[in-house]
Amino acid sequence: MSQSSNANRIQKGILAIDQQLYDFIENEVLPKVGVDSDSYWSGFEKVIKEFTPRNKALLATRDKIQAQIDQWHLQHPAKDGNIDYPAYKAFLQEIGYLLPEGDDFKVSTENVDDEIAHIAGPQLVVPVRNARYALNATNARWGSLYDALYGTDVISDENGQEAKGGYNPTRGAAVVAYAKQFLDENFALASGSYNDATGFKVVDGKLEIVQGDSSTELKDAEKFVGFVGDAESPTGILLKNNGLHAEIQIDANHPVGKDDPAHIKDVLLESAITAIQDCEDSIAAVDAEEKVEVYRNWLGLMNGDLQETFEKGGKTRTRQQNPDREYTTPDGGKLILPGRSLLLIRNVGHLMQNPAILVDLGDGQEQIFEGLMDGLITPLLTLNDLKGKNALSNSRKGSMYIVKPKMHGPEEVKMANDLFNAVEDLLGLERNTIKIGIMDEERRMTVNLKEAIRQAKERVIFINTGFLDRTGDEMHTSMNAGPFVPKGEMKSQAWQPAYEQWNVDIGLETGLQGVAQIGKGMWAKPDEMKEMMDTKAAHPKSGASTAWVPSPTGATLHSMHYHQVSVSDVQDSLKSRERASLDDILTIPLAKNTNWTDEDKQQELDNNAQGILGYVVRWVNQGVGCSKVPDINDVGLMEDRATLRISSQHIANWLHHDVVSEQQVMDTMKRMAKVVDEQNAGDSDYQTMADSFDHSYAFKAACDLVFKGREQPSGYTEPLLHQARLDLKAGC
Repeated sequence: MSQSSNANRIQKGILAIDQQLYDFIENEVLPKVGVDSDSYWSGFEKVIKEFTPRNKALLATRDKIQAQIDQWHLQHPAKDGNIDYPAYKAFLQEIGYLLPEGDDFKVSTENVDDEIAHIAGPQLVVPVRNARYALNATNARWGSLYDALYGTDVISDENGQEAKGGYNPTRGAAVVAYAKQFLDENFALASGSYNDATGFKVVDGKLEIVQGDSSTELKDAEKFVGFVGDAESPTGILLKNNGLHAEIQIDANHPVGKDDPAHIKDVLLESAITAIQDCEDSIAAVDAEEKVEVYRNWLGLMNGDLQETFEKGGKTRTRQQNPDREYTTPDGGKLILPGRSLLLIRNVGHLMQNPAILVDLGDGQEQIFEGLMDGLITPLLTLNDLKGKNALSNSRKGSMYIVKPKMHGPEEVKMANDLFNAVEDLLGLERNTIKIGIMDEERRMTVNLKEAIRQAKERVIFINTGFLDRTGDEMHTSMNAGPFVPKGEMKSQAWQPAYEQWNVDIGLETGLQGVAQIGKGMWAKPDEMKEMMDTKAAHPKSGASTAWVPSPTGATLHSMHYHQVSVSDVQDSLKSRERASLDDILTIPLAKNTNWTDEDKQQELDNNAQGILGYVVRWVNQGVGCSKVPDINDVGLMEDRATLRISSQHIANWLHHDVVSEQQVMDTMKRMAKVVDEQNAGDSDYQTMADSFDHSYAFKAACDLVFKGREQPSGYTEPLLHQARLDLKAGC
C-alpha cells in the first residue's frame, strides 16, 4: 500500500502537494527567503511538466539497454569465465552504451570555493535528516588531534597504554609523542624537535620556538601564518602546510598543558574541509513527513540557525554551528578562517519517486520524481546563503553545490544540467550558480565519463568513485554473463584498479585540477583507525584531492595524509601517464571456475545475508539510513544503501547461476535474522525479525532484495525499501 491519497493535499495546477510539505514551504521557507508563493509554485509546475517526460525517457533507455545486454550474454555464453571481448565491446558501441569520445576540452566552472578548488583534504558524508549528525559534520572542520589519537587504536593499548577507565598518563604521553612527531615531519624546525620546545613567541613577525636557554625557528618560515593572544605569550600558533592549517594550542593551566615543557595542550587540525549533507543513500525519507525533516535541517544549515538539543552523559546539551576562527597574522593583521566545513548536498538521483507530491500530466496521478523535487526545493532553501544573508556563511563565492548520484552517462548529466538551468531561472539566480558533483558509480557513467563531464563543463565541481555502488552495478549489468567471484575478491579484479585510475585520468584530462574535487570512496570501519592510517594514504597518492571518512575523528586522522602528500604535485606528475585501460574496465569479474567448497559458499552467503538484514531492519523499522552496523564478526561497519546493493546483487547472481539454491538462501536469511536480532538486543527500539518472519516488513524486504534482485532497476535497493517502509507506516 502506498500513500497516494488526495486527502490533506493542496492543489497547485497539476500538483497535489502533501499538506505537511506545503505548510513547511509556505510558512517556514518562502517568507524567510523572500520568494512569492504564486510565482514559485507556477514555476515549479512548469519545470515538472517539462522534465517528467524526459526523466521517464531516460529510465526507459536504461531498461532498453539492460535488456539488450541481458540478451547478448544469453546468446554469447562465457567459457571458463571468459567472453569474446572484441565482440562485446563492438556490441556496446552499437547499442549506444559505449559512446564515441569527442575532442579534448577543459572545464570552465567559475566561483568555486577554495575548499573544493584548491584545498585537498577529507570529506564527510552525513545523513542530513539527523540534525545532530548534520551539525557534527558541519563542525568537523577542526578537530583535536590529541582526542583523535587518544580515543582510537592508532595508539596501541600495549605497554600500559590502555584507554580504559579515567585518563591514563602513559597513553597520554604516547599521544603527545605521536603529535609532536607529526609536527616535526610537517612543520620542521631549523634545529631540534618540538620535544625540545619550552615556549613560543612571535618576534618581529617571525615565530620563535624557545628551547631552554636557546631558540630556533621554522625551517620554512612561510608555514607560520598566525597566532592567538599576545605575541610574547601566544595561546595559539597557526601553521599551514599543503593548504591545510594546524593550530598548536597553549595553556599552562590545562591538565595536559601544565605538564608539557612548552605548555602545549593540544594540536588542532583542519580536518573535514568539505561535508556532503545527504538526501540519498544514507537516509530513509519515503514520504512528506520525512522529506520535511530533511529539508528543514538543510534550511537551518543554510540560515545558520540549526540547533539540536540532546542528552549525553546524563547532561542536556545543545549543538549549533561553530563560528569562524580569528587569528593575528605575522604582520599584525587579521585572519578569519572558516569554522565550519563547506557543505555540499547530495540530491536523490533520477530513479525514485515520492508521494510527497502527486503529479497529473493527463494520464492520472503519479508520484513526483524525487530528484526533480529535490532540485526545485533544496536551492530554494539555500537562497539566503547565496545572497550573503547568512552570518555563518557556507559559500563565500555565492555558489551552491549539489551532488547528483547514480546517473548513467552523458544524457542523464545533460538533464541534470538543464534542470539546474530551469531552477536558476525560476529563482532569479545567475547561470551556473548551482554547481554539480558527478558521482562515477555506475558502469555506463565510468566508460563515458569524459563526455558526461562535457555536458556540465561550466558547473562541474566534483567527480568521485564509489566502489560499492559501482560493484553493484557491475554485477547487475552483467548478471547473465555468469557467476561472479566472491565479494571479497572484487577489488583484485582487473576492472577495479582501472576504474579508480580512469576516474583520476579523465578528471585531470578535462581540467579539474584547481577547479573541482577528484574524490575517492568511504573508509567504512570507524573503529579501525590504525588500519585506515596505514592504508588511506593511498588516496592522496592516487591524485585524489578528497576521500570520504566515516566520522569527524576519521577526518582529523585522515587529514594528516594530506600534510604528508601534496596532491597538486601528484596530479602534476600524473598528467603525462597513459590513461587507464578501457578494456580492463570492461572486463567482467566472472569466476574462472565455481568449484568452491560447500563451506566456502555458505560462508559467503552468511556474510552477505547478515549484512543485508543488519542494515534493512534498521532502515525499514526505524528509518535509520546510515549507522554503524556490526558485521558477521561483530566489526562495526558504517553502512548505507551501497553496501546493501552489492550484497543483494551478489546473492542474486549466485542464485541465478545455481551456485546456491533458493532453499539454502532462505534458510540462511532466517538463521542470520536471529543473529542480527541478538546483535541488536540492547536497542530498546529494535523490532525483532525471527519472532515472526511472515509479519516482519524488514525481513520480507531483505528477502525480496535477493529473490527479486535481478528484476530491480540497475540492482537498486530503494524501490523495495521505500515500499516496505511505506507499508509499515501505513499499517498494511
